[in-house]
Amino acid sequence: QVQLVESGGGLAQPGDSLRLSCATSGFTFSGYAMGWFRQAPGKERELVAHISKSVSSTYTYYADSVKGRFTISRNNAKNTLWLQMDTLKPDDTALYYCAKFNFDGTRADYWGQGTQVTVSS
Repeated sequence: QVQLVESGGGLAQPGDSLRLSCATSGFTFSGYAMGWFRQAPGKERELVAHISKSVSSTYTYYADSVKGRFTISRNNAKNTLWLQMDTLKPDDTALYYCAKFNFDGTRADYWGQGTQVTVSS
């Protein structure tokens, strides 16, 4: 049974940093690409960051809105995914979801329950 459990969200001020964690179980973590999505009130869910499954090299993707501020990483030994969020902005306020991608990496097929990030002064 695939399980994804996010933690690390909370209230932050503009310019602050937060680090989200996603503890996973129920599948071979190293064999799948992973990602972080977010959904703000009244908006569609969007892909924030994506990291390829670890083979010889690891590739990452970032949405333009977070490029240079967020960093996605993974530890296959710990079955854990992270999202380091620096220089937070009010527009980063959203419910953040960890997601596992399918075997060919084309779509997310499992989601966590989400962790709320609120950026406000």
